[in-house]
Amino acid sequence: MTVHTIYRTQTGKKRIQQYYEDYLTAFPKDLERQHVDIRFGSTHVLVSGPSDGKPVFVFQGGNCINPMTLSWFTGLFQDYRVYAPDTIGHPGYSAETRISAKDDSFALWIRDLMDHFGIEQSAFIGPSYGAGIILRLAAFQPERIACSILVSPSGMTLGSIPKMIRCILLPMLRYRLTSSEKALAQIADAMSCGTMKSRDAEIIGEIFKSVRLEQEMPKITGKKELERYGAPTLVIAGSHDIFFPANKVIQAAHRIMTTPETEVFPMGHFPSDIEILQINDRIKTFLESNYT
Repeated sequence: MTVHTIYRTQTGKKRIQQYYEDYLTAFPKDLERQHVDIRFGSTHVLVSGPSDGKPVFVFQGGNCINPMTLSWFTGLFQDYRVYAPDTIGHPGYSAETRISAKDDSFALWIRDLMDHFGIEQSAFIGPSYGAGIILRLAAFQPERIACSILVSPSGMTLGSIPKMIRCILLPMLRYRLTSSEKALAQIADAMSCGTMKSRDAEIIGEIFKSVRLEQEMPKITGKKELERYGAPTLVIAGSHDIFFPANKVIQAAHRIMTTPETEVFPMGHFPSDIEILQINDRIKTFLESNYT
């Protein structure tokens, strides 16, 4: 466990946190913000939904800000008590402590959060890196998971490395050096099939410039690790996802899990507004059937 600042400059940190605050203006007025002190450091948690609603934990995508990916699931706020922590060691307001996504560290982090809120078992939703975190919990403490939804999930497989270098890494390096809008647009288009909101692209650009990115991906989960995991699971993947393409994700899901439900959308790593609505409808149907 290493403690250090993840930001290159304090000015960049302030800009990213201002983007965070701006994003929250579109969220429900009753949104709560709590700071929870646990073994890995303070964790900032966004909480919304009816106080007597069944709990749902939503984990953010990696190297982004929590409200960006949480905004994809606001359709759940009406019926469920949603807990969305800023991932520790990632941009936001949690401690800047980097912990490993290859051992039980994130499972312990989640357990501490659940214990703080008095939650024995919950549903979980995770896009991208967040899905990899849920798989760490499934490997080490599966009894805490009532059901899970993994969206464009890390922790199962990986797309073409040469393609990611060509479409993401090289343009990112150009953007860092030159602030080229063309390079940033190339990245945004590759991640979203040309549907990314301009604000999200701006935030990603700022993070590329101002954050020492988390480069360690969650561990690729093996079948043996999930021998004790039997909770209902929905895996949602994008056929044009440059990081975790649907054909590989669905194949991996059936290899390591027992009868997962799977759904493929014609989307990139970032869904369009229309796909977000469709994903929310699919998630609601899944929860109604599997989280009673």
